[in-house]
Amino acid sequence: MKKKYSQNKILVGVVLAILATIIWSGNFIIARSAKDTIPPVSLAFYRWLTATLILLPFTWQLFIKEFGILKTHFFYFLLVAVTGVSMFNTFVYIAGHTTEAINMALLGTTTSPIISVILARIFLKELIPGTRIIGMLICIAGILLLLSKGDLNILLSFSFTEGDWWMLAAAFTFAIYNVCAKKKPAAMSSKNFLFTVFLIGTIILLPFYLIELNNKGSFEINGTNLIAILYLGLGASVICFLLWNESIANLGAGRASLFGNLIPVFSSIEAVLFLNEKISITHLISFILVVIGLLIANLNIKSFIQALNKK
Repeated sequence: MKKKYSQNKILVGVVLAILATIIWSGNFIIARSAKDTIPPVSLAFYRWLTATLILLPFTWQLFIKEFGILKTHFFYFLLVAVTGVSMFNTFVYIAGHTTEAINMALLGTTTSPIISVILARIFLKELIPGTRIIGMLICIAGILLLLSKGDLNILLSFSFTEGDWWMLAAAFTFAIYNVCAKKKPAAMSSKNFLFTVFLIGTIILLPFYLIELNNKGSFEINGTNLIAILYLGLGASVICFLLWNESIANLGAGRASLFGNLIPVFSSIEAVLFLNEKISITHLISFILVVIGLLIANLNIKSFIQALNKK
């Protein structure tokens, strides 16, 4: 019975992680189309402000009721908010102005999961089974194939720019968030946890937004920009973080982080659907490799062998 419960828990975690990556992948589509119309810090600030306001009516009473937990673990919440809210996507949006898309995707999708696994091993003592390492390497191979379009020269000519360093910083901060989210105080509800983190992260972003506003001015308020901010605030923030945090609780930080490798795959599919870009055999092979890598990374060898022996 306990074994079946554990398997169901893993299955739920996998489904939630996949749903989160599908929605998250749209973040890059939106960010790409808005990068010339909305400054990066402004985009991040209004994204998280929107997310905070959406959660406010559902969590205000919980926030007051559980305020003592916030006071007790204030520096924990500060770290989670800074890494997962204030820094991560702001760095991504800044990187998008000074580096190419291939560099962003390559650095973000391959380094963050690896850093998450390493940090989870160091600070959470999560074991790193051989299957997870093998699965992670296969996922990376699939992503490299996708990003290089099957051309080795593209990877060999890869060089760092200022934006690449911003992207590395973004990957590192999200890896820290993944590990920290696993240690969420059990007494705090998931919805209030998100609201608290979003609120603190938005407050931290406020002075940087005001500095950018003073230097670059405001952006045009129109339907396209408002829809972009709403998508980021509701879909890529509230919904995705609820799904992702629950996935981490079921799978563990290291295992859940591997599903981030699906984001560029889904981004490619969404680009075909919404940006009329063409899909190639390279995309299909890459997708198959990533799926195989995820399956291997989440394979329980002992259970698999026991199941074979029963047959």
